[in-house]
Amino acid sequence: MSYLNTIEYRILPRHAYKIQRNCSGCKGKSNYINTGNFRVNANGNRIDVWLIYQCEKCRHTYNLTVYERVKPTEIPEENYKRFLANDAKLALEYGMDKALLARNKAFISDEDMEYDLLPKMQNKVPKCQEEILKTQIILENPYGLKVREDKLVSEILKISRSKAKKILTQGKVLSIIW
Repeated sequence: MSYLNTIEYRILPRHAYKIQRNCSGCKGKSNYINTGNFRVNANGNRIDVWLIYQCEKCRHTYNLTVYERVKPTEIPEENYKRFLANDAKLALEYGMDKALLARNKAFISDEDMEYDLLPKMQNKVPKCQEEILKTQIILENPYGLKVREDKLVSEILKISRSKAKKILTQGKVLSIIW
């Protein structure tokens, strides 16, 4: 099949992953959200950097270790300045880093992950059935968010999820997620 229309989107999270852990304030399991703030502490000639998370219910805080007891030269200078400035983009990057969360033994709670579909270029969204059936959708998912393919296709093409599922299984629309 020849695809005439190519649509490219990027899936970006609205907020960092929530983590689930026991909260001493709530006396049970609770979701912690990324505050977008860092705590930087120097002890002699070593530096610690934490990303601060906060309980959704009682606002009890948890410091997620980013760097622990490292020499100042081991932290890129630009990142160090961004830590001190509580850079929101950097906090999102670290809050979406599954390897960092795994090192901290944080359980990721990604059930209600909100995201935005951002067009990568000027996309011509197909309006009629014939155009839809000749469409290739390329989705860039840099953070590996768990989002159903039929949900994304239905949002982009503005059709029902059942219709999106049907045209995907029949191979009438090609979607590539990377």
